[in-house]
Amino acid sequence: MSNKIKIDIVSDVVCPWCIIGYKRLEGAIKELGMEDIIEIEWQPFQLNPDMPPEGEDLRAHLKRKYGTTLEDSIRFRKEMTELGEEVGFKFDYFDGLKAVNTLDAHVLLEYAKHAGKQTELKNRLFSAFYSEQKDISDQQILKQELLSVGLEAEEAMKWLDDNKTRNNVLVQEQQWKQAGISGVPMIVFNRESAISGTQSVDTYKQILTELAGM
Repeated sequence: MSNKIKIDIVSDVVCPWCIIGYKRLEGAIKELGMEDIIEIEWQPFQLNPDMPPEGEDLRAHLKRKYGTTLEDSIRFRKEMTELGEEVGFKFDYFDGLKAVNTLDAHVLLEYAKHAGKQTELKNRLFSAFYSEQKDISDQQILKQELLSVGLEAEEAMKWLDDNKTRNNVLVQEQQWKQAGISGVPMIVFNRESAISGTQSVDTYKQILTELAGM
């Protein structure tokens, strides 16, 4: 088993299905013992690129955007909580949870990629938002999460004031959209094939086994 596998995960840090998809993928990689041949890179996608700085109540946002009813929301949150438990992730939904702008988070994930800690920061942001009731559009919160994974927070925060860096993230996002991605999570293997990230562990294992030539 020598074939290296590059996996791009196109996702947003406030996408609950992105968490489930990644945890299942991670489980498949671990079960196959393929950690040494897998390279994961997180790619930016904003579910709500026009979200204002103050955010919007999530239930109100989903009702406005998709027509989601309160009953739909209650049912969905219960489903995600149960799925999270299956993969070892805690969803702590609460009344007043806001949809937030995630551009700053994506810029810092780009910084973390260059520092070799992108997956660590991504997981930290997932947990901060969904498990710890934190506003991950707040720059002070983001700074704390950078520190928590051992990143140089002061240096990283400078990226948020760099228009070239911010535009680069937006360009990357647009490139994935132009490639046909309109929803997340999307898992891209070796820049050759892609599947929706909401697959089972067994499906991931089958794909990875084939790609590795096992």
